[in-house]
Amino acid sequence: MTRTYNIHEAKTQLSRLLEQVRRGDEVFIAKSGKTFAKIVLAAGKVKGKRMLGTGVGMGRVADDFNAPDAEIEDAFYSGSVFPPVKAGERNKKRRR
Repeated sequence: MTRTYNIHEAKTQLSRLLEQVRRGDEVFIAKSGKTFAKIVLAAGKVKGKRMLGTGVGMGRVADDFNAPDAEIEDAFYSGSVFPPVKAGERNKKRRR
């Protein structure tokens, strides 16, 4: 439900207006008969309980989303990310 209140009404009934907003109603404030403000819920607030499954079908995951990428594997196993270590050198570093 949408309703417009003048400034005096809004000041005297603020608690009630905020409860209306919490329930999901739109509340506007007017001065001299002209609407100039709207009271809304703060960002991140939820109106009631969330329903599971409301986003079903809204996204898509590619069939090959976890397929290996040759370029990344090459950089990981033989590139500069983990350069090859000669036999015996790894143990020397750990002992120090």
